[in-house]
Amino acid sequence: MTEKLTPTDPARVGGHRLLARLGAGGMGVVYLGRADSGELAAVKVILPEYADQPEFRARFRREVTAARRVDSPWAVPVTGADPDAPAPWLATAFVPGPSLAEAVTTCGPLPPRGVRVLGRMLARALTTVHDAGLVHRDVKPGNVLLAVDGPRLIDFGIAHAPDETALTSADMVIGTPGFLSPEQARAQPASPAGDVFALGCLLAYAATGRPPFGTGAVDALLYRTVHDEPDLDGVPDDTRELLERCLAKDPAARPTAREVDEALADGTPAEATAEDTAQNPPQDTPQNTADWLPDAVVRLIADRSAEILALPDIEATALDARDPDARAGEQPTDVPEGAPPAPRPTGRRRFLLLGGAALLTAAGGGGALWAARRDDSPAPAAAPRARRWILGVQADLTGPQSTVGHAQERGIRLAVEQFNSRKDKPFTLTLKTVDDRGEAARATKVARTLAADRDLLAVIGSTGDTTTGASLDSYDERLVPQLTASSAQSVYGTSEPRHFLQAVPDYTHLPATAAYSLQTEGARRVGVLIDRGGGIPAWQLGHTMFQNLGVLKIAGEPRVAPRLAKDLAPVVAEMVADKPDGFVYTGTPARAAAVARALARTDFGGVRVLGYPAAVPEFLTAAGAAADGWQIFAPYIDPAASPVRAFATAYRKRYGSAPAYWAAEAYDVARMVITRLTEAGGRPSGKALYDLLLKGTYKGMVRSYSFDKDYRWLESYEVFRYEVKDGRYSYTGRVDF
Repeated sequence: MTEKLTPTDPARVGGHRLLARLGAGGMGVVYLGRADSGELAAVKVILPEYADQPEFRARFRREVTAARRVDSPWAVPVTGADPDAPAPWLATAFVPGPSLAEAVTTCGPLPPRGVRVLGRMLARALTTVHDAGLVHRDVKPGNVLLAVDGPRLIDFGIAHAPDETALTSADMVIGTPGFLSPEQARAQPASPAGDVFALGCLLAYAATGRPPFGTGAVDALLYRTVHDEPDLDGVPDDTRELLERCLAKDPAARPTAREVDEALADGTPAEATAEDTAQNPPQDTPQNTADWLPDAVVRLIADRSAEILALPDIEATALDARDPDARAGEQPTDVPEGAPPAPRPTGRRRFLLLGGAALLTAAGGGGALWAARRDDSPAPAAAPRARRWILGVQADLTGPQSTVGHAQERGIRLAVEQFNSRKDKPFTLTLKTVDDRGEAARATKVARTLAADRDLLAVIGSTGDTTTGASLDSYDERLVPQLTASSAQSVYGTSEPRHFLQAVPDYTHLPATAAYSLQTEGARRVGVLIDRGGGIPAWQLGHTMFQNLGVLKIAGEPRVAPRLAKDLAPVVAEMVADKPDGFVYTGTPARAAAVARALARTDFGGVRVLGYPAAVPEFLTAAGAAADGWQIFAPYIDPAASPVRAFATAYRKRYGSAPAYWAAEAYDVARMVITRLTEAGGRPSGKALYDLLLKGTYKGMVRSYSFDKDYRWLESYEVFRYEVKDGRYSYTGRVDF
């Protein structure tokens, strides 16, 4: 997917006319460029602040050298580079297809033969990398592009020779958590065996649609990678044994990339080289994607190629304004004075004149389009449509968290309707809602659809951690500010969201209040049971609780229950035998109920604290009388509390029922966004609105919303206490700490 050039972008880099933006990261921008030969290239340009650092230039120079040493038909080749330019740049052949990550997210897992073919071609690419004396170090689905003639391994930005250590600190974890080896997770030197481990993770993802060590916070991913066995459920039988070997904890037990190639062979001589493969494709090395990819992926690849044909006019950029010789369609210098200017090609025809041959080859079947637009007659001008002011909502409306999702959507809708009813409103706000059903794959899909609406100003959502993390990139690519009122995960995988705000205290901040309350109630020894079945929330709440107990000089006795453990009663009994006067459980509602019943059968009489994600009606029903006395410290206020009473009245009048938990928080966040839009004094860009949200402080009903300027986290940590009494959650008020 491409974006228009901005006025500050250069027009040319290293002999490439820049046509569009392909993406931007923390260290630079990647452009779609056309070389003088007419071929397309992905041109990475480093930002000035990094170009001025000698250490960074040395690393970039190493990247260029490493990439040039890789010569494989399944690795994207370098077509040009200048690491010593004022703005260092690197150009590689442009692949118009989607990444493997996008293809699997959009279309689902690959079929068994597709996994084998993909594995064999990537194993051959890695064999070439390793034969060149290099280690890639970041083999992941996002670094594999699917083209019409097969996959391409990209991004050698952190590839290096195994003995190169000068630019890497001893404790730095290099790679992408979830797709790196146990030794890399321990910050040990990378090796070819680490690339094979990552390839095993990638192929498991391609076969099942999920990483073998799960998703979530970085620390949890690294822990699972080092200690847990991979989840290979759903991997075809004909590749499972090979992936188990690739994912061995001991690097010496893993096959080499060449051995992976041989193991995946299907009638192809194992000794064939990459060059032999390119000239005589074997049975499992297809000459076009239709041989091994599902139809949906083939269509996705075709759509990506077609998008290149549909690029808009090339916008004037900074270099165009400074250097007349760099302008596309430059007026000839020998035109007589006073003569009318020669007409410039316009619209799609202008773009095809700049790079049509390469594009038509990439997309295929484009000759009719070329012929249809040969004349210079402009298309009839359409009357400009007034821009709408759209606030988006992404929520789980039909999945496991639908109660919370509906409460939030209704709270946001009430805020919008109240604003639109004002006589002095400067604009009318439209609400646009999408249902992600609590599913990560669907969250990515609906987020991409919602973000594509050019009138979208901001989005509030999603409801849960997994769906929020899955939607981050879609909104950030479009510079759409995204806010969540309920997703409290402290780290969202490996994403680096730049237009994302958590308007809720995350899991790592809540335990401080709970630990303080335990101290206030006299607890001196606290058992902390972290149930791996509760996923990231359980781990972050439990782990941080243990840390905070240590800060308060309270003896913490942690236990970690495996996800597959069927009976936690023996663990509870063992913990009670240590005579604690406090007990904390973080996990699932059903297993929390089992723990509560087991604890009730002992002589434990101390303080009991339940991690709030498990504090749902299911816990009360399953635990019965054993639920009474458990305390919950949560970021949401009781909808009947006095600070939100006026909201509850309006909610009941509008919807005919009392609001559920999380409705008031969503209402607050919506009111904050509307306030910033009003203060903008006109329609703001996504970045401008994000800056307004980041800089200001909004006094809501539930809490004051202000965000740290450097880390973007919420600065106010209001926490609310509940205690189970007579089979219901009884609200006791805000906890001041």
